[in-house]
Amino acid sequence: MIRVPQVRLVDENNEQIGIIDTNAAKDRAQDAGLDLVEVSPNSDPPVCRIMDYGKWKYAQKKKESKAKSHASQSELKGIRLRPNIDEHDLGIKLKKARQFLEEGHKVQFTMLFRGRQMAHQGLHLDLMRNISSQLEDVSKIEQIPKMLGRRATMVLAADKSGPKTKKDDTPRPAPAPAASKPAAQPPAPAPNLETASTPNE
Repeated sequence: MIRVPQVRLVDENNEQIGIIDTNAAKDRAQDAGLDLVEVSPNSDPPVCRIMDYGKWKYAQKKKESKAKSHASQSELKGIRLRPNIDEHDLGIKLKKARQFLEEGHKVQFTMLFRGRQMAHQGLHLDLMRNISSQLEDVSKIEQIPKMLGRRATMVLAADKSGPKTKKDDTPRPAPAPAASKPAAQPPAPAPNLETASTPNE
Protein backbone atom coordinates (compact mmCIF):
# COMPACT_ATOMS: atom_id res chain seq x y z
CA MET A 1 0.00 0.00 0.00
CA ILE A 2 1.22 3.48 -0.91
CA ARG A 3 1.28 5.61 2.25
CA VAL A 4 2.95 8.83 1.07
CA PRO A 5 0.74 11.88 0.33
CA GLN A 6 2.23 12.56 -3.13
CA VAL A 7 3.83 10.50 -5.89
CA ARG A 8 5.55 11.15 -9.20
CA LEU A 9 3.16 9.57 -11.68
CA VAL A 10 3.80 7.79 -14.97
CA ASP A 11 0.55 6.96 -16.75
CA GLU A 12 -0.51 3.87 -18.71
CA ASN A 13 0.97 5.34 -21.91
CA ASN A 14 4.38 5.73 -20.23
CA GLU A 15 4.03 9.50 -20.16
CA GLN A 16 5.36 11.57 -17.26
CA ILE A 17 2.45 13.25 -15.49
CA GLY A 18 4.53 14.79 -12.69
CA ILE A 19 3.97 15.06 -8.95
CA ILE A 20 0.33 14.69 -7.91
CA ASP A 21 -1.62 13.67 -4.82
CA THR A 22 -1.64 9.93 -4.19
CA ASN A 23 -5.43 9.81 -4.05
CA ALA A 24 -5.65 11.54 -7.43
CA ALA A 25 -3.21 9.01 -8.88
CA LYS A 26 -5.32 6.16 -7.49
CA ASP A 27 -8.44 7.66 -9.05
CA ARG A 28 -6.72 7.87 -12.45
CA ALA A 29 -5.64 4.24 -12.22
CA GLN A 30 -9.18 3.17 -11.23
CA ASP A 31 -10.70 5.13 -14.14
CA ALA A 32 -8.31 3.31 -16.53
CA GLY A 33 -9.22 -0.08 -15.01
CA LEU A 34 -5.58 -0.61 -14.02
CA ASP A 35 -3.38 -0.61 -10.91
CA LEU A 36 -1.19 2.05 -9.33
CA VAL A 37 2.18 0.39 -8.77
CA GLU A 38 5.12 1.86 -6.85
CA VAL A 39 8.13 1.22 -9.11
CA SER A 40 10.77 3.35 -7.40
CA PRO A 41 10.02 3.60 -3.66
CA ASN A 42 13.35 5.22 -2.74
CA SER A 43 12.78 8.31 -4.87
CA ASP A 44 11.49 11.51 -3.31
CA PRO A 45 8.61 11.42 -3.94
CA PRO A 46 8.25 7.74 -4.91
CA VAL A 47 7.64 6.98 -8.59
CA CYS A 48 4.36 5.20 -9.35
CA ARG A 49 3.08 3.84 -12.63
CA ILE A 50 -0.41 3.04 -13.86
CA MET A 51 -0.28 -0.51 -15.24
CA ASP A 52 -1.79 -3.99 -15.30
CA TYR A 53 0.05 -5.40 -12.27
CA GLY A 54 -0.90 -9.03 -12.96
CA LYS A 55 0.35 -8.82 -16.54
CA TRP A 56 3.56 -7.11 -15.41
CA LYS A 57 4.13 -9.78 -12.73
CA TYR A 58 3.71 -12.54 -15.33
CA ALA A 59 6.17 -10.83 -17.69
CA GLN A 60 8.73 -10.52 -14.88
CA LYS A 61 8.47 -14.23 -14.02
CA LYS A 62 8.85 -15.17 -17.66
CA LYS A 63 11.91 -12.93 -17.95
CA GLU A 64 13.50 -14.47 -14.83
CA SER A 65 12.77 -17.98 -16.07
CA LYS A 66 14.43 -17.21 -19.40
CA ALA A 67 17.46 -15.76 -17.62
CA LYS A 68 17.80 -18.90 -15.47
CA SER A 69 17.48 -21.11 -18.51
CA HIS A 70 20.20 -19.16 -20.28
CA ALA A 71 22.46 -19.35 -17.21
CA SER A 72 22.03 -23.11 -16.96
CA GLN A 73 23.32 -23.52 -20.51
CA SER A 74 26.73 -22.22 -19.50
CA GLU A 75 27.32 -24.62 -16.59
CA LEU A 76 30.73 -26.25 -16.25
CA LYS A 77 30.34 -30.01 -16.04
CA GLY A 78 33.18 -32.08 -14.61
CA ILE A 79 34.37 -35.49 -15.80
CA ARG A 80 37.13 -37.31 -13.91
CA LEU A 81 39.49 -39.68 -15.67
CA ARG A 82 41.90 -42.29 -14.34
CA PRO A 83 45.32 -42.45 -16.01
CA ASN A 84 44.84 -46.19 -16.60
CA ILE A 85 41.19 -45.96 -17.73
CA ASP A 86 40.05 -48.87 -19.90
CA GLU A 87 38.30 -48.57 -23.25
CA HIS A 88 34.84 -49.40 -21.89
CA ASP A 89 34.94 -46.77 -19.13
CA LEU A 90 36.39 -44.22 -21.55
CA GLY A 91 33.53 -44.85 -23.95
CA ILE A 92 31.01 -44.15 -21.18
CA LYS A 93 32.80 -40.92 -20.22
CA LEU A 94 32.89 -39.79 -23.86
CA LYS A 95 29.18 -40.49 -24.28
CA LYS A 96 28.36 -38.41 -21.19
CA ALA A 97 30.65 -35.58 -22.31
CA ARG A 98 29.04 -35.54 -25.75
CA GLN A 99 25.60 -35.26 -24.11
CA PHE A 100 26.74 -32.29 -21.98
CA LEU A 101 28.24 -30.53 -25.00
CA GLU A 102 25.16 -31.07 -27.15
CA GLU A 103 23.10 -29.48 -24.34
CA GLY A 104 25.33 -26.38 -24.51
CA HIS A 105 27.47 -26.98 -21.41
CA LYS A 106 31.22 -26.75 -20.99
CA VAL A 107 33.07 -29.90 -19.91
CA GLN A 108 36.20 -30.00 -17.78
CA PHE A 109 38.19 -33.22 -17.90
CA THR A 110 40.38 -33.84 -14.84
CA MET A 111 43.00 -36.55 -14.44
CA LEU A 112 44.75 -37.05 -11.08
CA PHE A 113 48.20 -38.68 -11.02
CA ARG A 114 49.52 -40.77 -8.14
CA GLY A 115 52.98 -42.09 -7.47
CA ARG A 116 54.73 -43.52 -10.53
CA GLN A 117 51.99 -42.32 -12.84
CA MET A 118 53.74 -38.93 -12.79
CA ALA A 119 56.51 -40.48 -14.89
CA HIS A 120 54.10 -41.01 -17.80
CA GLN A 121 52.41 -37.62 -17.98
CA GLY A 122 53.03 -37.32 -21.71
CA LEU A 123 51.09 -40.48 -22.52
CA HIS A 124 48.13 -39.40 -20.42
CA LEU A 125 48.07 -35.91 -21.93
CA ASP A 126 47.98 -37.63 -25.32
CA LEU A 127 44.83 -39.41 -24.08
CA MET A 128 43.20 -36.05 -23.43
CA ARG A 129 44.16 -34.82 -26.88
CA ASN A 130 42.61 -37.97 -28.30
CA ILE A 131 39.40 -37.21 -26.37
CA SER A 132 39.22 -33.69 -27.80
CA SER A 133 39.74 -35.14 -31.27
CA GLN A 134 36.84 -37.58 -30.82
CA LEU A 135 34.55 -34.74 -29.66
CA GLU A 136 35.67 -32.12 -32.16
CA ASP A 137 32.42 -32.40 -34.15
CA VAL A 138 30.43 -30.91 -31.22
CA SER A 139 33.05 -28.91 -29.32
CA LYS A 140 36.02 -26.60 -29.41
CA ILE A 141 38.98 -26.48 -27.05
CA GLU A 142 38.68 -23.68 -24.51
CA GLN A 143 41.65 -24.81 -22.39
CA ILE A 144 44.30 -27.07 -23.84
CA PRO A 145 45.46 -30.06 -21.73
CA LYS A 146 47.91 -28.84 -19.08
CA MET A 147 49.42 -29.99 -15.81
CA LEU A 148 48.63 -28.30 -12.49
CA GLY A 149 50.72 -30.11 -9.90
CA ARG A 150 49.52 -33.72 -9.91
CA ARG A 151 46.40 -32.84 -11.84
CA ALA A 152 45.90 -32.55 -15.60
CA THR A 153 42.93 -30.56 -16.86
CA MET A 154 41.30 -29.74 -20.19
CA VAL A 155 38.14 -27.74 -20.92
CA LEU A 156 35.94 -28.21 -23.98
CA ALA A 157 33.15 -25.77 -24.83
CA ALA A 158 30.08 -26.47 -26.91
CA ASP A 159 30.53 -25.37 -30.50
CA LYS A 160 27.55 -23.07 -31.19
CA SER A 161 28.34 -22.92 -34.91
CA GLY A 162 26.55 -26.24 -35.40
CA PRO A 163 27.63 -29.83 -35.84
CA LYS A 164 30.57 -30.44 -38.10
CA THR A 165 31.21 -33.51 -40.17
CA LYS A 166 33.36 -35.82 -38.12
CA LYS A 167 36.48 -37.05 -39.79
CA ASP A 168 36.24 -40.62 -40.99
CA ASP A 169 39.17 -42.45 -39.41
CA THR A 170 38.14 -45.83 -40.79
CA PRO A 171 41.15 -47.40 -42.50
CA ARG A 172 40.61 -47.77 -46.20
CA PRO A 173 42.14 -50.56 -48.30
CA ALA A 174 45.06 -49.57 -50.47
CA PRO A 175 44.24 -49.41 -54.18
CA ALA A 176 45.08 -52.59 -56.04
CA PRO A 177 48.24 -52.34 -58.13
CA ALA A 178 47.65 -51.88 -61.84
CA ALA A 179 47.89 -55.12 -63.78
CA SER A 180 51.25 -55.32 -65.53
CA LYS A 181 51.20 -55.77 -69.27
CA PRO A 182 52.86 -58.93 -70.58
CA ALA A 183 56.31 -58.30 -71.90
CA ALA A 184 56.37 -57.93 -75.64
CA GLN A 185 57.81 -61.03 -77.36
CA PRO A 186 60.75 -60.30 -79.65
CA PRO A 187 59.92 -60.90 -83.33
CA ALA A 188 60.91 -64.30 -84.70
CA PRO A 189 64.14 -64.11 -86.70
CA ALA A 190 63.70 -64.19 -90.48
CA PRO A 191 64.97 -67.41 -92.10
CA ASN A 192 68.48 -67.27 -93.60
CA LEU A 193 67.80 -67.85 -97.28
CA GLU A 194 71.43 -68.43 -98.11
CA THR A 195 71.77 -71.43 -95.78
CA ALA A 196 68.32 -72.82 -96.30
CA SER A 197 68.41 -76.20 -98.02
CA THR A 198 66.75 -76.42 -101.43
CA PRO A 199 64.58 -79.32 -102.40
CA ASN A 200 66.10 -82.00 -104.64
CA GLU A 201 65.29 -81.55 -108.30
